[in-house]
Amino acid sequence: MSGPESKDRSPRHCAPRVIRVGHRGAAGHAPENTLAAIHAGIACGVEFVEIDLRRTADGVLVALHDATVNRTTDGRGRISRLSLQEVKRLDAGNGTGIPTLEEALETASGRTGMMLELKARNIAQQTVETVRRTSFTGPLLYASFLHDELTHVRVADPAASLMVLFDRFPPASVARAMKYAPSHVGLRHSKATHRLVESFHRAKLHVFVYTPNRAADIQRAICLGVDGVISNFPDRIPHG
Repeated sequence: MSGPESKDRSPRHCAPRVIRVGHRGAAGHAPENTLAAIHAGIACGVEFVEIDLRRTADGVLVALHDATVNRTTDGRGRISRLSLQEVKRLDAGNGTGIPTLEEALETASGRTGMMLELKARNIAQQTVETVRRTSFTGPLLYASFLHDELTHVRVADPAASLMVLFDRFPPASVARAMKYAPSHVGLRHSKATHRLVESFHRAKLHVFVYTPNRAADIQRAICLGVDGVISNFPDRIPHG
């Protein structure tokens, strides 16, 4: 590509200051969604650690990405069919376990911000209540691909900061995002474009991308003008 537009996007013209977010704690350095991963993210100096939330059979919110424990632990089964007691017996890697949301919040409180991704339906109210009960100190974002869950978060906490996550971008992406009155949007880094980022910026939304891990992909995202980068290796994101 040639011309002034491509020159503006070259690395020397890119503003490097972005918010650094550790994905699933800092999954490149410790087992994902564990307290060890949160500690690793904090050690990397991130502004936020991101964790995924699901609910056990007995109604406890835990940090887990998948609907089952098969991939990330030595156990098997759907998290929605396992009690917290059963979940706590599982090894999530290197002798670490699956933490509850309350444990994750207490670990990060006062040390870094939290980005809570709601992976299951009908957990918004409980998530907000747990945050309140733990008196978490620090910036906090509620994020989800399940956009209606964000509506429920807004009802539970009118002052909440929301991130609408997108995997695909229909023509009305900006209008769709604005429906939920968010402060942030999250875009897949490989599908984000300069034009798309600018369209969300014109709507006064902060744009984050997930989950670039290679230095070249992180640099490309920064050159698109994004406000934040979510990575398994947040130490690879320039401090600015």
